[in-house]
Amino acid sequence: MTQGRVVSVHVGATGTLDKDADQVIEMALDGIVGDRHRGATRKAWATNDKQVGGTLRRNERQWSAIAHEDVENISAAMDLAEPLTAGAIAVNICIQGIPDFSRLPRGTILKFESGVVLIVEEYNPPCGDMALHVSDNNVTTLGASPTPQSFSEAAKFCRGLVGVVEVPGFIRAGDRVTVEPELLPKWLRT
Repeated sequence: MTQGRVVSVHVGATGTLDKDADQVIEMALDGIVGDRHRGATRKAWATNDKQVGGTLRRNERQWSAIAHEDVENISAAMDLAEPLTAGAIAVNICIQGIPDFSRLPRGTILKFESGVVLIVEEYNPPCGDMALHVSDNNVTTLGASPTPQSFSEAAKFCRGLVGVVEVPGFIRAGDRVTVEPELLPKWLRT
């Protein structure tokens, strides 16, 4: 088992791409209280989704998380004057100390010291809207706006993960988190 630490937590209201930093977030069975991605269902996006755009489907994106190290690497790769934050790229939970965090497989369990349990559903790809948002709201060390493509390229394979809530509760900045592989049902383990 690998352990890490929560660096920051963020909540984003409907109509915004940024997520505001907070000291604690409340995880309900349908997602993060106050966050725009909360809900048991969502409509499929026109791109980057398994269903036709607009189709009502199960919400596998009740939360998003990213490695603090990956946020730093994205900022450096884009040569940004000010480093990005997890909230500036619409991520709910920023975690430090878990190698290859964005490559954790579906079914991986994230257990927080508060008792919250999250399950990884899939990788969080760098979307076009976020690439434009980052381009519009940042400058490079040379004073120019980064291109949207520079975010998409820098964030490829290190944009974090999305998933569902297994056990609700509260997650705080500074909490420990343990990564465990998917647990097979008892009848398969005997």
